[in-house]
Amino acid sequence: MKRYLQAMPLLMLAWLVGCADNQVKPDEYSGFLQDYSRLTAQENVSGTTVLAWVDPNLKLERYTSFYIEPVQYYPRPAPSERLSQQTLDGIASYYSQALKHELGQALPVVDSPNSDSLVLRPAITAVGSQTQSLKPYEVIPIALVAAGVSTAAGIRDQDTRIATEANFLDGDTSAVVAQVVRKGTGQPLESSAQTISVQDVKGVLDGWARDMRLSYTRLRHR
Repeated sequence: MKRYLQAMPLLMLAWLVGCADNQVKPDEYSGFLQDYSRLTAQENVSGTTVLAWVDPNLKLERYTSFYIEPVQYYPRPAPSERLSQQTLDGIASYYSQALKHELGQALPVVDSPNSDSLVLRPAITAVGSQTQSLKPYEVIPIALVAAGVSTAAGIRDQDTRIATEANFLDGDTSAVVAQVVRKGTGQPLESSAQTISVQDVKGVLDGWARDMRLSYTRLRHR
């Protein structure tokens, strides 16, 4: 019995981490993509499981540039005491810059789309928040998910969680040629009162942008 009690914190931690995985579930779809039926779970270039779809007839060699639409929120979030409008704007701006920086290493990024452009339409989407007490999902723009147990009894650590959905479109026909849905975990927060900053999710945004570039490169040379 004593060994069982000693093992309980480790078992609880493993269970909580399992609940906070980074694969988006159907009940967390935002509606931004409209059609999710083609998505399948795939391991991307960084070894992360994401939901994605690529048109099997896609010929990437025909594109000579990227056009990246401004990052939008879907649905539009309401700022709060923990998540200010300034932070929301900063997160969207940083994600846009990261995408342009990474994808610009693969193809020129143009200021307006043309018939030879591969158009990226990215969004930061709402995700679910599930606490240790298994409360129902709450749709909020940047969700907090219990991901560990604090050393101080009765206090729970929280991680910043953020999700993205993106369409890739043909610049000539506007047809959707690829889609991706994923979420990530940012910096841990010390308490439920701590405000969220752009810094907390920069690593996630950088990783998403880098994976898009590497995925494009792999597909382009496949």
